[in-house]
Amino acid sequence: MCPRPSPVNTEMFTGKADAYARGRPGYPAPSVDYISTLVRKGAVFADVGAGTGIFTALIAERGYEVFGVEPNTDMLEQLTATLSPYPHATAVPGTAEATTLPDHSVDVITCAQALHWFDPDVFRTECRRIGVPGALVIAIYNVTPGGTSATHSRSSTEKFFTRPMFREFPNPIFHTRQTWVQYMTSHSENPLPSDPTYDAHLADVNARFDRENVDGLLRQDITTRVYSERLT
Repeated sequence: MCPRPSPVNTEMFTGKADAYARGRPGYPAPSVDYISTLVRKGAVFADVGAGTGIFTALIAERGYEVFGVEPNTDMLEQLTATLSPYPHATAVPGTAEATTLPDHSVDVITCAQALHWFDPDVFRTECRRIGVPGALVIAIYNVTPGGTSATHSRSSTEKFFTRPMFREFPNPIFHTRQTWVQYMTSHSENPLPSDPTYDAHLADVNARFDRENVDGLLRQDITTRVYSERLT
């Protein structure tokens, strides 16, 4: 089952906002261009579980009005900073199951790297409440070879969607040692510096970089998956 919304889930990224913003991979321009072809000009977006705004900002850059909804206080602070250059982008405290957005106020609901954290049934109900009739719901996942993201993307989208449109886009990432460490300390299961296991984790992260880097860069052959379906 997908994890149910709870204070525990909401707080799992506390203390990780800076590493998340600096180390997590972005989304390739063709994937965002593709999403733009699915929506009307002037569409209003809600990006739910927006995190630090990595995907939210890409929507804002294309001129759309967007509300980034995020429950975690640390992530919301970073999200607010990320969206500050865009007057038509707003950071909103809220959860996937209770976004606080007005009824029928958005045309498109996106969730990037987040759907597996949501209660699918309650989130679907919330999408129907905040979305206009026939609103488009889009889930985006960066899938790393051998990572849990492949399982998360498959299981969460199977639970939420009925017959989604699906596209994939190559998204290779080249990490420096610094961004690799940030990436490998940004996940919910990774220890914080205050954790007794942090030093051992950091040693393992650096050892992997030493083994796999080529000329100071470690490559990840990420694939960006885009699932979309209109609400009925």
